[in-house]
Amino acid sequence: MDGEIYANVWQTNFIARISPSNGRVLGWIDLTGLLSPEEQRGGAEVLNGIAYDAAGKRLFVTGKLWPKLFEIGIVPTKR
Repeated sequence: MDGEIYANVWQTNFIARISPSNGRVLGWIDLTGLLSPEEQRGGAEVLNGIAYDAAGKRLFVTGKLWPKLFEIGIVPTKR
């Protein structure tokens, strides 16, 4: 988290992890399923808020019309 840029991809459930030194995408964070079907009101709910608490090393996300703020952890996937 430290030293990376995080950017949500508009109208998707994905966050890109970007290297600030060269602009390359280092990986993806998939937030599909974070909101329950009941919390989705018809497609207007889009991820658009990312915040990092450097002191606590915590990552938070929310979105337009989302009813909640989520603290998330990054879990690497095997390829």
